[in-house]
Amino acid sequence: MNEDIREKEIRVIGADGEQLGILPTKEALKMAEEKELDLVAISPSANPPVCKIMDFGKFIYEQQKKDKEAKKKQKVITIKEIRLSATIEEHDIEIKANNAKKILS
Repeated sequence: MNEDIREKEIRVIGADGEQLGILPTKEALKMAEEKELDLVAISPSANPPVCKIMDFGKFIYEQQKKDKEAKKKQKVITIKEIRLSATIEEHDIEIKANNAKKILS
């Protein structure tokens, strides 16, 4: 992010998603500062690295919001168990057997 980008030339994407082309890092940083935004490395392993001009705080907030939504949509696995003892009555065994059938179906 910003001064942490060490490459001499980077591919820059503007704040509204348009390609600005391959620019020197200093020039891209200057453009981001003029717009009061951050220069964020999106794909640092690409050749040349891809960076985007964006509000980093807003980006982090939206990312956390997406993660929260994804976590809500995950199915929670519940473990159910039935305990039996050696001194259980016949009627109680029937009830537990019916409960086991409900759990398994």
